[in-house]
Amino acid sequence: MAQETQDLEPKWYVVHTYSGYENKVKTDLEKTVKNRELEDYFFEIVVPMEEQIEIKDGKKKTNLKKVFPGYVLVKMIVTEATWYIVRNTRGVTGFVGSGTDPIPLTEQEIRQMGFELPSVTIDYVEGDSVSITGGSFDGFVGTVQEINKDKRKVRVSVSMFGRETPIEVDFSQVTKVV
Repeated sequence: MAQETQDLEPKWYVVHTYSGYENKVKTDLEKTVKNRELEDYFFEIVVPMEEQIEIKDGKKKTNLKKVFPGYVLVKMIVTEATWYIVRNTRGVTGFVGSGTDPIPLTEQEIRQMGFELPSVTIDYVEGDSVSITGGSFDGFVGTVQEINKDKRKVRVSVSMFGRETPIEVDFSQVTKVV
């Protein structure tokens, strides 16, 4: 990468991976971002999937199929450090772009893919009691500390091992306790 970017606006980039490694790259990249506390630079890491309905022997079966096999989409701010982390994630062959500089997707490309997620309406605010309904903290009840609409995440303080512990979960994994 030739120079440090001055643009601090996150953009979507396409990362090329070995075929079949898309989900592994996504998982490894998410772990690295969390471990290095780079959540302010990485916003979303997505393996685009579409539902495919198959009818076999009179039974309807729904499968998820990769829309772009061999590619992972990453919404991020590119710096020397973030470029290096993505480029050196196991299974990544490189960014889609010219030479060493990754080229972000254009607004038109993002719209054509139907990729910008619709806005989400949530029925809880900071300070509300919520129940976690998915993931490894399923069944925990806690208090909303912070809501991040850009990342579609909510930080909830739950009581674990006798003390309050903040955890971050997706909007879809939280319901308001009435």
